[in-house]
Amino acid sequence: MPAIEAFMSQLNNLVWGPPMLIMILGVGLFLSLGLKLMPIFKLGAGFRLMWQGRKPIGDDAEGDIPPFQALMTALSATVGTGNIAGVATAVFLGGPGALFWMWLTALVGMATKYSEAVLAVRFRETDGRGVYMGGPMYYIRNGLGKNWAWLGVLFAIFAAIAGFGIGNTVQANSVADVIEASFGVPHWVTGLVLMVLVGMVLIGGIKRIGQVASALVPLMAIFYLMAGLTVLAINAAELPAAFALVFKHAFSPIAAEGGFAGAAVWAALRFGVARGIFSNEAGLGSAPIAHASAKTNSPVNQGMVAMLGTFIDTIIICTITGMVIITSGVWTSGVSGAELTSMAFESALPGVGNYVVAIALAVFAFTTILGWSFYGERCMEFLFGARAVVPYRIAWILALPVGASLNLGFVWLVADTLNAMMALPNLIALLLLSPVVFRLTREHFERR
Repeated sequence: MPAIEAFMSQLNNLVWGPPMLIMILGVGLFLSLGLKLMPIFKLGAGFRLMWQGRKPIGDDAEGDIPPFQALMTALSATVGTGNIAGVATAVFLGGPGALFWMWLTALVGMATKYSEAVLAVRFRETDGRGVYMGGPMYYIRNGLGKNWAWLGVLFAIFAAIAGFGIGNTVQANSVADVIEASFGVPHWVTGLVLMVLVGMVLIGGIKRIGQVASALVPLMAIFYLMAGLTVLAINAAELPAAFALVFKHAFSPIAAEGGFAGAAVWAALRFGVARGIFSNEAGLGSAPIAHASAKTNSPVNQGMVAMLGTFIDTIIICTITGMVIITSGVWTSGVSGAELTSMAFESALPGVGNYVVAIALAVFAFTTILGWSFYGERCMEFLFGARAVVPYRIAWILALPVGASLNLGFVWLVADTLNAMMALPNLIALLLLSPVVFRLTREHFERR
């Protein structure tokens, strides 16, 4: 095991080195400028479309689930441990400045997520059952042609495997940790309960996942945000200093203090971007797999709905978590992960805060497991046909109790590494297909 961990650590340092961070931010910035910052200027229009999207958008709309459910399915996969444990890990390793780089990743990531969804709807297809299929593997094959098909295959392989990290074992592990700490429930019991609940939902496929996600995600997000805002109201006097720390240490090193080991600017940038991507998944290519199922007649409309996922996930939810941790002062305690977030909430809401985090993490993780199971199944179907779906689903369910008992550090390491490896083919495709995105966007707004 030590040898495997050492190898994974070296590989992680390689794939998350400067080239990857430059590519993620660079592609996002390139798309933002190419779209003339449309995702930021049209944020209000995106929210209006999301509200309209509770029903199919357009009389001739085609797809499997309403646009709102597609967004909630994508959000169910993105709003998870990254928002609670991931933000805490970023602040623990990179200091308060990491939060600034998470924000920047999200602002350019809105253009990335928009472009992914536009291409997913534009190049989607139906399988033999009449089910809509889409995502990077399809827009690579159908948009770039057969000479690039190998790139789509690479994405599907990495995503199908990465799902067991980012969308399965990491989630099960984090929720088992926090449930044991808060309620004394053993890890294996949590793993078995997750296995049963997830299995019950997955039987119904994308329509059942969409229904469960559209019910649970908004409810849980509002609950968590209200609790976070309550803590920030209690710590209101610390807010100016907390924001000052974020902006100051995004560009200058921070010294060791208490249990905090100190961090260079590179650490703030690296962990801010890495955890930001882990949380909002902009550039990974996962969310467009869900958006390709939306009942819509316009790739651009669905893109505008899709970009809200990054805004909601990082600009709103991750910011709440980060500011709660920094204003509470516990970020120098030497504690990391979900335990740090729990400590921050508990310091302001004694006897209640740790339960808020435990419940939020459990529900967020549960919905993430559902969303990512769908992504993995779509990738397996692309690679091996519909016959591969059921075996993958069984393996997915059985992995949950195993993941609940693994070492958290190693699980995070593997998930982080696989994230970068699946992002590469998608980022290349986004650059090559960017003229299609720009043209569709221009034509859409010229008609209005």
